[in-house]
Amino acid sequence: MQFKLVPPAPDDLSVVADAQKAVPLVPDSEDDCCERLMRRVGFPSRDAARTWLTFLRALELATETQTGFKRLRTDPTPEHLRDAFTRRVFAAEELLAVLVAAEEPVSADEAYARVRDRVPQWEHFKNPERWEEIWGERVADILEWFVLLGLAERRDGGYVRA
Repeated sequence: MQFKLVPPAPDDLSVVADAQKAVPLVPDSEDDCCERLMRRVGFPSRDAARTWLTFLRALELATETQTGFKRLRTDPTPEHLRDAFTRRVFAAEELLAVLVAAEEPVSADEAYARVRDRVPQWEHFKNPERWEEIWGERVADILEWFVLLGLAERRDGGYVRA
């Protein structure tokens, strides 16, 4: 299973560990988990907290059960995060391949243009006026996560494989 929601990359990977610790070990409702994330990590809104809760699932640091969400006892090591991010975030593998194949730094707009056809058709209908803007932002967020995870570097106004 792959996940589409990716929050903007924080300044430090410790935010991932802090967010994971805010999710309870005993399953709890989405609302209660979001409240905990807002209170303990300082996410500014329920939407931001919900995105992080979904993202923690993508990173295999939390899971959804029949009775709610719970933390998994997986250590959020850089190696684990790189692996889970690449496998479970929608379009991450394709974007990494774009960077590997590039001979020069690739801008976020160029990277988006190269994976644009992978955006599911129903996303076009979901937000007909803004889908390209939304997905352009998602690609930019994924590239910034690549930098944070040590998979890419910023160079000359673009991104290259680290």
